[in-house]
Amino acid sequence: MRQAVLTAPERIEFREVPDLTAAQLGEDEILIRIKKIGICGSEIHSYHGEHPATFYPVVQGHEYSGIVTAVGSKVTRCKPGDKVTARPQLTCGQCAPCRRGQYNVCENLRVQAFQADGAAQDYFIVPEERLVKLPETFSLEYGAMIEPAAVGAHATSRAGDLTGKNVVVSGAGTIGNLVAQFALARGARRVLITDVSDYRLETARRCGVADTLNVAKTPLKEGMKAVFGDEGFQVGFEVAGVESSIRPLMECAEKGGTIVVVAVFAKDPALSMFFLGEHELILAGTMMYRHEDYLTAVGEIASSKVTLAPLVTDRFAFEQYDEAYRFIARNQEKCMKVIIDLEQ
Repeated sequence: MRQAVLTAPERIEFREVPDLTAAQLGEDEILIRIKKIGICGSEIHSYHGEHPATFYPVVQGHEYSGIVTAVGSKVTRCKPGDKVTARPQLTCGQCAPCRRGQYNVCENLRVQAFQADGAAQDYFIVPEERLVKLPETFSLEYGAMIEPAAVGAHATSRAGDLTGKNVVVSGAGTIGNLVAQFALARGARRVLITDVSDYRLETARRCGVADTLNVAKTPLKEGMKAVFGDEGFQVGFEVAGVESSIRPLMECAEKGGTIVVVAVFAKDPALSMFFLGEHELILAGTMMYRHEDYLTAVGEIASSKVTLAPLVTDRFAFEQYDEAYRFIARNQEKCMKVIIDLEQ
């Protein structure tokens, strides 16, 4: 079977390795024929040698979908022919976070495609406890996007009950877009999404996020008034990963509000301790997702509360993996989700 391995920064090696077969399955394992793989922002950092926790060489792919080809003797969640995806987290199950059910921040967490081999190959084996069955009506492209959608589901859960609240999402890339959509799905009164790219803001509107603001043209403090009036906003999500994004969120949020930091910052920002303390803000982090977030993502997409189609901007064949990364680097503003299609 084919396999795409990131052997060093900006170097994808294609290998032919023996097929995985049903005979290799444990009693609780599933053999998947991989069909679609999404390229995520963290993998882009790995490709360019900018991800400090990537171990080379490593098989690519942690956003994926496929078809079940065989199951172990004790598997009950799926059967051959089902569409599926799975979480890429490898956890120890023994540390304090794992014991309290917070395995997404496992002390010994390894993530496939970063610290362990991923799914960028024709066949892949996963244990049943990480598997998520997809509705038959789902496209396989949608299945490959459950992982980033689950990030949005988990991030919005970190802010508590959003019902009736005004929300600002800073950063309108794929994850910011999904965070904004999940905030609306969770009952937010209004959601304002900001960015410096008119293209990304237009994509957000196509996904149903009506209120947008280009902060390169209008500062947040001014633009939010046009949307929220005197109500202001109670919850902010920082998804841009730059100091010039998080500081206005903390300054402009309603006193007693919550700011959830979703992005990974390449450089630590200088935060205002005045706004954090004197405004009694809650500053929260968020890390990946848990199984229930995958299930929430599937449900909200299936019910059309979250829209994915406008986010898929480009598709490449498996043999074009390297070309896909280079294309993203050349077209950063207008690349949202790039899909690797193993069937092309």
